[in-house]
Amino acid sequence: MYTGITNDLEKRVYAHKNKVFKGFTSKYNLDKLVYCERYETAEEAILREKQIKGGSRKKKLDLIRKENIKFEDLAGDWF
Repeated sequence: MYTGITNDLEKRVYAHKNKVFKGFTSKYNLDKLVYCERYETAEEAILREKQIKGGSRKKKLDLIRKENIKFEDLAGDWF
């Protein structure tokens, strides 16, 4: 699982799906958007990111399952 923030979700999803950058997501083939939250400010998003990253894998899976039980790619046919 990968948790991150962005101010351009479409661009970030494109980068992950197309392995634009070498790193964690390309190394482990993480290219599905299965959960997202929207915040008004970067500060709010950063606080939430830290909260999610600090949680257990089970908590992350439970959070995703509440909204996307089948772990479907929310980016759909963007690309």
